[in-house]
Amino acid sequence: MAIKVSKETGGKKQTFNEINITPLTDIFLVLLIIMMVIAPSFQSIDNNINMPEITSGTGIEELNANISVTKNGEIFLNSEKITLDTLEEKLALLVKENEAKEVIVRADKDAKSSEILNIMNAAQNAGYKKLVVAGEPLSKKEQEELEKSAE
Repeated sequence: MAIKVSKETGGKKQTFNEINITPLTDIFLVLLIIMMVIAPSFQSIDNNINMPEITSGTGIEELNANISVTKNGEIFLNSEKITLDTLEEKLALLVKENEAKEVIVRADKDAKSSEILNIMNAAQNAGYKKLVVAGEPLSKKEQEELEKSAE
C-alpha cells in the first residue's frame, strides 16, 4: 500500500487505495500465450492411437460363452477356433450351463460389422437373451495366443 502526500490536504498523509493491476495483467497474458503455443502439441501426441472410446461401463464377468473375433475374421468360442456354421450349435450346447444367458463378444477394431451381426443372429437363435460387445479390441498378443491355440 502506498502513502500519498498531497498539498491539498495540508501536507497530511493520505493512503493510496488503488490497486495496480498492470503486472497481474502482464502475467496472465504471458500465461495465455504460453498455453496457446503448447496446446497444439497436446493434440498431436495421441494422433497415432486408434482406440475405441468408452464413456462408461462395468466390468465383464467371465462367463461360459466368450466369443473373440480377430481382424482376419477368425472366430473363437472360449479360446477354441470354430467356424460361423458351427457357432450356433456350440452356443446351443453352452446355453444350458449359462444361467444369465449372456454372450460376450470381443472383436478387433478392424473386424467387420457383418461378422458381429452374424454372431448376434447365431446367439439369438441359440437362445441367448443378452449380448455384450466388449469396448476394447483384442490386443495383438491376445490374437497371437488365440491363433497359436487353434493350430
